[in-house]
Amino acid sequence: MVPFAGWEMPVQYEGVIPEHLAVRSDAGAFDVSHMGQLHVEGPATAEFLQSVLSNDIDRLADGEAQYTLLTTESGGIVDDLIVYRMSHGHYLLVVNAGNREAAYGWLKERERRGTEVRDASDEYALVAVQGPKSLARLGLDDGEQFTHGMGEVGGIEVMVCRTGYTGEKGVELLSADEDGAALWDFVIGQDVVPCGLGARDTLRLEVCYPLHGNDITTETDAISAGLGWVCALDTGFTGAEALRRIKDAGPERRLVAFTMEEKAVPRQGMAIEGGGEVTSGTHSPSLDVGIGMGYVPVAQAAEGQELEIDVRGRPRRARVVKKPIYRKES
Repeated sequence: MVPFAGWEMPVQYEGVIPEHLAVRSDAGAFDVSHMGQLHVEGPATAEFLQSVLSNDIDRLADGEAQYTLLTTESGGIVDDLIVYRMSHGHYLLVVNAGNREAAYGWLKERERRGTEVRDASDEYALVAVQGPKSLARLGLDDGEQFTHGMGEVGGIEVMVCRTGYTGEKGVELLSADEDGAALWDFVIGQDVVPCGLGARDTLRLEVCYPLHGNDITTETDAISAGLGWVCALDTGFTGAEALRRIKDAGPERRLVAFTMEEKAVPRQGMAIEGGGEVTSGTHSPSLDVGIGMGYVPVAQAAEGQELEIDVRGRPRRARVVKKPIYRKES
């Protein structure tokens, strides 16, 4: 167990590798109740969120969800989050645990008449069940990705969110806080492997999902981070003008994915020759090789480009690869 964003969180149960492989081949569960839940409601809510979130919220219908960013005036990333449209004028934002207060404060400061932002994080528990057999284990039907709806799992009322952070099929189950322990016990009772923070990190890195605080921060912009696809620049959200300038001029550096060409495990903060830096790194249980992401000058960002990483004082070769690093065999 380790302290994490004010919580005590499990790094591993049986071990990072078996937990990781269980999610890739079968089903694993993560207690992610530390994530923040913000309700935004009122007649002016859609207009308000369109002005502060990077993606085009007008594309959402009731029961749909969207990955988006909360950005500063200079295009920096306050948080990356998922917004769920509950009904017209009512949205749920699930934010990173470490950014719960920052995201809430950012929205509350900009709250406008006809909109109320409320931090409801302490009212909910959240269990993510991920893997190719996850739905079968829970007795749930297949559904469209990035949708949500109310349902029952193990006799417990839950909001079934077809989202996740592993690159696998799965759901995130949002329940009332008091039902969280019973929900977890039921899920684990269905031959679902309990997984900790370690496997969550290796899984997300294999599919190149960014981690706020590592790969994206208030000092990194969405264009350089490869997240221009979630920026509807014509909506005029906070930071859109700055991001448009960066896009038009071309970023000076890019966040790339890489695999190690030599036996070595890259870690955050390691220098990449030429002025780059590793932002996330690990050993991939699926590929049995060192993998990572990092910012490099644009001249070094092309797929196939060889990189040299300073791994504890020793130069080690790596190569830029197309995202995601891990792809399922067809």
